[in-house]
Amino acid sequence: MDLVEVELARVVIHHKADQQYIHLRERHGNRGFPIVIGYHEVEEINRKLCGFQTPRPLTHDLVGRVVAALGKRLTRVVVSELRDDTFYATLVLAPLDADGPEVTVDCRPSDAIALAVQMKAPIHVAREVFDQVATE
Repeated sequence: MDLVEVELARVVIHHKADQQYIHLRERHGNRGFPIVIGYHEVEEINRKLCGFQTPRPLTHDLVGRVVAALGKRLTRVVVSELRDDTFYATLVLAPLDADGPEVTVDCRPSDAIALAVQMKAPIHVAREVFDQVATE
């Protein structure tokens, strides 16, 4: 699968609206696109970007800890598909010791991006998806 590396360019929080937005932009270019996500997910991404630590682990913290406890690391997330106006994503996990196959896990893009921000993993978009939705 041909991939485009992107970065989280902007997080838009509307406190009185159900729909929140994150904007992804190609790492080495000017094209990008928004993804509509939920309020809890945008708050989690924003907490991670601001470095805010909660007294107890929240869901994405827990998932990150489980990944590490299983001897894996998040190597990248991939926004892999756009179907019926819904984005799909995968987590790509590899063994901590780099000996063994990668494993992919289906997830929502908002959760994948929250984990990528938390675990400092790169974000990619399938070229076919990126070319379909990206604008300057």
